[in-house]
Amino acid sequence: MTTSATEIVTVPRRRRGRGPAGTRPRSGGLLSFGHWWWALPGIVLVFGVHYAANAVGGFFAFTDWSGIGSFNMIGFDNFVRIFRDPSKILALGNSLFLAFGSVIASNVLALALAVGLNRILKTRYVLRTLFFMPTVLSPLAVSYIWKFIYEFDGPLNGLLAMIGLDGLVRPWLADPSLAIWMILIVIVWQNIGFALVIYMAGLASVPVEVEEAAAIDGANLWQRFWNIVLPSIRPAIAIATTLGIVNGLRIFDHIMALTGGGPADATQTLATEMYKQAFSLGNFGYGAALALLLTIVILFFAVLQQRATRGPKEV
Repeated sequence: MTTSATEIVTVPRRRRGRGPAGTRPRSGGLLSFGHWWWALPGIVLVFGVHYAANAVGGFFAFTDWSGIGSFNMIGFDNFVRIFRDPSKILALGNSLFLAFGSVIASNVLALALAVGLNRILKTRYVLRTLFFMPTVLSPLAVSYIWKFIYEFDGPLNGLLAMIGLDGLVRPWLADPSLAIWMILIVIVWQNIGFALVIYMAGLASVPVEVEEAAAIDGANLWQRFWNIVLPSIRPAIAIATTLGIVNGLRIFDHIMALTGGGPADATQTLATEMYKQAFSLGNFGYGAALALLLTIVILFFAVLQQRATRGPKEV
């Protein structure tokens, strides 16, 4: 016959705010303020340097300030002047053309290169580096190199003359109908590498097993790309196109180095017009209005593009 005994063990209840044996816990110092306090210096700097400066600039968009002395509040007069001036409408059109043209061309070419360099070629690592190299170069340096290429006595016209296409020889940057296209080519050439890196990262997340299963089921190359690869890299597309639109609307260095806004203001954009009005002509209030308009355009298209590339909601 066996016997069992049950012992009741009473655990002493610990008082709130006290450690073992009733001792007070060690003070946490700055940690007791919470983790978000550590981000406070960065938050203050961002709001103080970035948002506060932009808010002040936005305020001057409603004034006639010349940059020196006093100013008067003039309401929306600067914006009325912008939309009544054909040259400013042309600048807005050029900004949108360069932004969307560079986004479409650079992303299509970068995606094609990324798919080609993803798994097949043995020299893909060398080619990735070569395609990415223009991205790390200074926009001014790149623009001056292309300006030399576009010169009337430059390599481009020399090549055309050498292969017998003398009829195509022309001053590329001095032609008002071609200058904006020449700038677009330079921007696309330099931006392909950046989009390529984003798409390479997106393609690395595409499951190989799913592609192989689709190939066994009879899906051809295009069907696998359209139904498997493209939906899988939707986040990469959203990032690449959003950054491309924002950077395309802010294009400044390439235009100033290649054409300076000419010929006959044919390549002016909102960014170059803003610089010209604020710092060359002394119309700081008018330049601030152009800057505010550019900011609104960037925000509008960035939000619109994010909504367009948003994936289906998870149930």
